[in-house]
Amino acid sequence: MRVILADDATLLREGLARLLAEEGHEVLAAVGDAPSLLAEADRHRPDVAVVDVRMPPTHTDDGLRAALEIRRRFPEVGVLVLSQYVEKRYAVDLLTGDSARVGYLLKDRVVQVDEFLEALQRVAGGGVAFDPEVVRRLLSTGDRDPLAALTPRERDVLDQMAQGRTNAGIAAGLHISQSAVEKHANAIFDKLDLPRATGYSRRVLAVLHYLESGSVR
Repeated sequence: MRVILADDATLLREGLARLLAEEGHEVLAAVGDAPSLLAEADRHRPDVAVVDVRMPPTHTDDGLRAALEIRRRFPEVGVLVLSQYVEKRYAVDLLTGDSARVGYLLKDRVVQVDEFLEALQRVAGGGVAFDPEVVRRLLSTGDRDPLAALTPRERDVLDQMAQGRTNAGIAAGLHISQSAVEKHANAIFDKLDLPRATGYSRRVLAVLHYLESGSVR
């Protein structure tokens, strides 16, 4: 896998570069600001770019806006966003575009090395990888929680869907049948007033389109 890293925290950036190199991946560039990220993406056209949300020059949402620009310019490049925070506005913009080759993980997830590497591989391969906590926070609407009507098992299934799992993967992870997964998924869509769709990335996209329609503040 050919990867570009963008994070202004030198220790994290270098640590990720070493980890990926040890796993046999090629780190094409490791940069600390958004303009350099865009330049390296244009130069190398990697399989995936790992991008921190808050980077120079303004230390606000430069990284996330650069990720959106990469998605616009180079749709063949996967983007895996890492953040300590959930930036609702731009996260919805990022995740409600083309549903392929995109992920959003909280940085706490990076310490779970196997999960991080699996998410990276999934994004590079054309799939999606959404941190369950990101989805929970995006779905939070203050006084009205659209997840309140879901059963604990339906919440578990939604978490797995948000991570880009297939029905077979969800079934194996939760130790239930695939037909049970389909039943829970349909119940989730009904309770959230979402259209039913096949394919795990389309299911996640439907949830995020719901957010974009006015539920996110």
